[in-house]
Amino acid sequence: MIAKINGQIVSQDDIAVILNVGGISYEVLVPAPILNHLDQHKDEKGNVSLITYHYFQMSQSSGVPVLVGFLNEVERDFFLQIITVSGIGPRAAVKALSKPFSDISRAISEADVNFLKTLPGIGPQKAKEIIAKLQNKVGKFGLIRDHNVPAVPKSQAPDWTEEATAVLLQLQYKRHEAQDMIEKALKRKSDISSAEELLNEIYKQRMNG
Repeated sequence: MIAKINGQIVSQDDIAVILNVGGISYEVLVPAPILNHLDQHKDEKGNVSLITYHYFQMSQSSGVPVLVGFLNEVERDFFLQIITVSGIGPRAAVKALSKPFSDISRAISEADVNFLKTLPGIGPQKAKEIIAKLQNKVGKFGLIRDHNVPAVPKSQAPDWTEEATAVLLQLQYKRHEAQDMIEKALKRKSDISSAEELLNEIYKQRMNG
């Protein structure tokens, strides 16, 4: 199973890049909001590093390995949530995730069918199914800073408050910003007991101004 890939971009189209990895070229499907900003994430050697989701696209006679790439684990986790919706496979999800993940997450949280049905391959009924399945599960993804913001490394977390801090740092918030948001969230809702609950509360906090 390929979990991460690092190489030079040889070419790209609307939903994929070809990466040269030690003389071997790999096709990696990449959602458009990530694909559009890959140049900003090249290292000093011109390589780009992608967290991957690796699966086999099956036919009657064979299985074709497919890689889907993301800049960090949080983006991949959002993709994994999307493909839990019935009828949305990995390739369809890559095409559907054509707008910033934070905007799509907001639309799901707010049951914004009109926004969701503008996504490629997502009609009104499928938009309602996405909302029904994911509405209370995507709060932390609304915190993603995916409007042309460079990435920062993810830090390790010893407990669930530090886990939430690590996610916020990965989403481009500075440590003092993350700590301030966490403190305010815990004051507003003292019975929070997990990183997911904490991140959902922070998201609600920011949406309410």
